[in-house]
Amino acid sequence: MDLGLKEKVAIVAAASYGLGKAVAKELAQEGCRVTICSRSQGTIEAAANDIRQATGGEVLAVQADLTDLEQIKHFVQTTTDKFGTVHVLFANAGGPPPGQFIQLTDDQWESTVQLTLMSTVRLCREVLPYMQKQKWGRIILSTSYAVKNPIDNLILSNSIRLAVVGLGKTLANEVAKDGITVNTVCPGWTYTERVEQLLTDRAQRQGLPVEQTMAQITNTIPMGRMGRVEEFAAAVAFLACERASYITGVALQVDGGATRGPF
Repeated sequence: MDLGLKEKVAIVAAASYGLGKAVAKELAQEGCRVTICSRSQGTIEAAANDIRQATGGEVLAVQADLTDLEQIKHFVQTTTDKFGTVHVLFANAGGPPPGQFIQLTDDQWESTVQLTLMSTVRLCREVLPYMQKQKWGRIILSTSYAVKNPIDNLILSNSIRLAVVGLGKTLANEVAKDGITVNTVCPGWTYTERVEQLLTDRAQRQGLPVEQTMAQITNTIPMGRMGRVEEFAAAVAFLACERASYITGVALQVDGGATRGPF
């Protein structure tokens, strides 16, 4: 199926590895011209080279710290200077650290707001004028299935990611008239470097081998396994495509059925 993404310009934040890199690769495979960022120039250049070699696509690598407004502006401006506009935004950032409520400081809460919420706010604000001018855009916000199914010891993520969902739903209503869709994707347990960190943390707290901790998790997933990054990326690519023009304001879990609620 032709997704209608050839020659579209896509910005993918936090794409040096994991879900962000997988999304950038999928969009490049579909013919998008892609700009990616991370805090490390060397790491993001390596990711861009990997994607170019795998897809033959045009990939621009930009060093940017998503907690810094000026660097977000530079990220978007570099994209539009190179490609002229932006059609697709995948707003993504590294996950907040684990921790029990009583142990977390105000600084950690503030840092999570900056990383998880304000980076999304600022990315959306920078790309919207281009999308409104061309009367076409796809904004996809990355959160976690924890917004529907809170995960123990991830209170920072469980809390602040919900604000991103509220942002996405409200913004979707505001910009629908401009031909712009805004959707949120909520990955469940998908095997990435981030999940390796969480598994190690949980195993240490429980005094168990990592393999046993993973089994505890996969036993709660109806599909009986963690997701693959390619499966998540395919869902994002569909929401970004021409054919998804009547889907907006959705918070879509991509979790193998792990979310227990009906919505």
